[in-house]
Amino acid sequence: MSLVPSIFGGRRTNVFDPFSLDVWDPFEGFLAPSGLANAPAKDVAAFTNAKIDWKETPEAHVFKADLPGLKKEEVKVEVEDGNILQISGERSNENEEKNDKWHRVERSSGKFMRRFKLPENAKMEEIKASMDNGVLSVTVPKVPEKKPEVKSIDISG
Repeated sequence: MSLVPSIFGGRRTNVFDPFSLDVWDPFEGFLAPSGLANAPAKDVAAFTNAKIDWKETPEAHVFKADLPGLKKEEVKVEVEDGNILQISGERSNENEEKNDKWHRVERSSGKFMRRFKLPENAKMEEIKASMDNGVLSVTVPKVPEKKPEVKSIDISG
């Protein structure tokens, strides 16, 4: 018994199999991110798999990306058009030996890219990035807010 008929892409999932976690994706292969129109479906999945947190502190915008298994040489942090922070990289495929018998491949490989439009208060020339234990940290300092100058006026009388 299948959840989704084969006319919807041929992927079958058995309702009674507790180990069958494959879920039918109605958009699989339909829309690809720009520049990846001819990319295989697994590369498109890897593209969206880079999970990134963005928090704002009083001093900076801080981005943290989980990139397990990647070296800093495999990751790029760039600023595009003056205010677009771009984090990209590529996770290469596992080497296959002739005698290997794969039972399951779930770890994604391929290219990924995430882009963030930074606000006007970002100091683009002072961006710093570091990588520790598969976590990329990008810190974008903020321009300090100008506090309005208050001048006290003496009241005569």
